[in-house]
Amino acid sequence: MDDTRLNRIRAELKAARTRRDTLDAKIKDLERRFNEAEKTCIHDMVHAANLTPEQLAKLIDSVATGLPQVPFYSKDDDDTNGVDDQEEDIKE
Repeated sequence: MDDTRLNRIRAELKAARTRRDTLDAKIKDLERRFNEAEKTCIHDMVHAANLTPEQLAKLIDSVATGLPQVPFYSKDDDDTNGVDDQEEDIKE
């Protein structure tokens, strides 16, 4: 092989490695942004459900062992959440 062909292949290889490094950096950044957005989404869902950490732990445990109770409130939760009021409305 002549030097011209080797130099051309060497330059092409260098350019390909540079593109790969650029894409690797972009992939890493996109994965970081995706994970951050996913965590934010989960946080927003928990916040919207107005769950305490204890209630969230109970919900996760119940999902792991079977179907969760809906709505998920324990007996020692405050009854001001309106669940009992809804049941009385249904009976009327």
